[in-house]
Amino acid sequence: MKNKIERLRIAISRVFSAALIGLILFSGSHLQSEAPVFGAILFALGAVLCGIASLGRLWCSLYIAGYKTNKLITEGPYSLTRNPLYFFSFLGAIGIGLATETLFFTVIMLVGFAIYYPMVISSEEKKLSGLHSDDYAAYTAATPRFFPRFSGFKEPEDYAVKPIIFRKHIFDAVWFIWILGVLQIIKALKTSGVVPTLLNFW
Repeated sequence: MKNKIERLRIAISRVFSAALIGLILFSGSHLQSEAPVFGAILFALGAVLCGIASLGRLWCSLYIAGYKTNKLITEGPYSLTRNPLYFFSFLGAIGIGLATETLFFTVIMLVGFAIYYPMVISSEEKKLSGLHSDDYAAYTAATPRFFPRFSGFKEPEDYAVKPIIFRKHIFDAVWFIWILGVLQIIKALKTSGVVPTLLNFW
């Protein structure tokens, strides 16, 4: 059952996402008309980052599905960074921004992430510290908080996965790919004149 902070976090994420999609729906990119090759490169880079983000989030879900806070996970992606799920979300956020073929939305995604996620991470760290005390202290001393350090990577030969819970996590892991599809639909609607372009951004 989700606590108040988790419910608030989900609500804020949904409001921000809805507002962003609404703005994207009625705006266009100067690059699409004035530098289409550069715009296409931005979209391709965005798609690559979204793909990495989705695969990374699936990798993380494999380790935490059904365990979350009741067991301290320190292997696989969690041996690279203490917050791999959020790191891959960071890559996906940049990817979505680039996929709009604008630098404006890329900056918006970066600023939104920088404001929102440090608070989420701090809240979860307090919870984990209370649950795992000395073990978590040792983990924080050995593993970076956000950006991965590959020299510390370790993974087990075998790992017990809870397939029913993991299956539910799959849908949360691939939403970056879905948003790429939504962006392409929006682009087609604007190209065909169904949706007007009220603003243009670089």
